[in-house]
Amino acid sequence: MGSERMEMRKRQTLVQQEMPGSAQPQQGDGNRGSNACCFCWCCCCSCSCLTVRNEDDERARRMSQEARGESLPNCEESSKPTLEEVQSWGQSFDKLMKSPAGRNAFREFLRTEYSEENMLFWLACEDLKKEVNKNLVEEKAKLIYEDYISILSPKEVSLDSRVREVINRNMLDPTPHTFDDAQLQIYTLMHRDSYPRFMNSAVYKTLLQSLTDTSSEP
Repeated sequence: MGSERMEMRKRQTLVQQEMPGSAQPQQGDGNRGSNACCFCWCCCCSCSCLTVRNEDDERARRMSQEARGESLPNCEESSKPTLEEVQSWGQSFDKLMKSPAGRNAFREFLRTEYSEENMLFWLACEDLKKEVNKNLVEEKAKLIYEDYISILSPKEVSLDSRVREVINRNMLDPTPHTFDDAQLQIYTLMHRDSYPRFMNSAVYKTLLQSLTDTSSEP
């Protein structure tokens, strides 16, 4: 009996000694589980936020590209010009720029001189002046600035510092006429610099000759 009692006391003692040790790992495991759960939640939340942010950025980028594509087509829709119309382009730069076919021909010439951005900027300004929706005005003005005014753009047009200062002020509250001064300066540049060369270019002479030959056919 004495030995049995001693054995029972030993077992009770061992059980009591094991209980704190066994409880501590469980608590530690619980902490690890809590931390792991918290860590996983943070990661999942972070990943979800990044995913949403990336989707928003991608959507904005696509909208920006679509807006650029819609406002700046490869060429304007126009009917085939007549001989008289093409001849009138040589009378004044204004008549050339008022003709859709004339603008297309002039733009083709500017492309050969690596200065097509001047015509693209002018056309974008014309498109902006027709816009009446304030939100679209702001969006288009921003695109024009990024594409043709920013010094970081490969299509930056040549403007003096005064005009740039006017544009920067106007961009605080964009309107359809935000770039009027700049558009006039580029128009004048094309008139004085590119237009005389266009009139002597193969682009113009070939078109004029083809229409002359067509009109002389019986």
